[in-house]
Amino acid sequence: MKENEIKKYENKNILEPLENVKFVDRDLLKPNNYNPNKVSEQNLELLVQSILTNGWTMPIVIRPDYTIIDGFHRWTVSGREPLKTLLKNKVPVVIVDHKDHAEDVYGTITHNRARGTHLLEPMKAIVKELLDEGKTTKEICKELGMKPEEVFRLSNLTREDFLKIMIKDQKTYNKSYQIKNLK
Repeated sequence: MKENEIKKYENKNILEPLENVKFVDRDLLKPNNYNPNKVSEQNLELLVQSILTNGWTMPIVIRPDYTIIDGFHRWTVSGREPLKTLLKNKVPVVIVDHKDHAEDVYGTITHNRARGTHLLEPMKAIVKELLDEGKTTKEICKELGMKPEEVFRLSNLTREDFLKIMIKDQKTYNKSYQIKNLK
């Protein structure tokens, strides 16, 4: 950012929204009609798991009329059990009063794009680290919202080594694995 752009914001309190977090009835909020971001059901379930594991870490950003600028998916899952009961139908919000509709749209899009995407090599390193720490494939799948096949692809393990990890904590007898290894 150039110095003249910094000057533009030096008198603005950029922490003001966080200084005014409110807990409101989730039913007061309404989605905007322009958000291009879509999330799969699997990722919504992962969001629920994230909230249950980490707690609610980010308030929903709304306009003064309670229209959601950012946080539509958090708002969506807040209406599902067990979150609805655990949250007592309340959600944390910050109100942002933009000058015009375009700033609302910019806010939605920039929030979405700023979250970025996960790159392949860092995800491989994360999966390897978790496996090296002794985490089970089942736990990794649950906590990261992955399927076993994804964990396998990211693990860089041979098929045989991955199968050993998959069954190491299993208490049941797996005939197919035993027959395969007899050959």
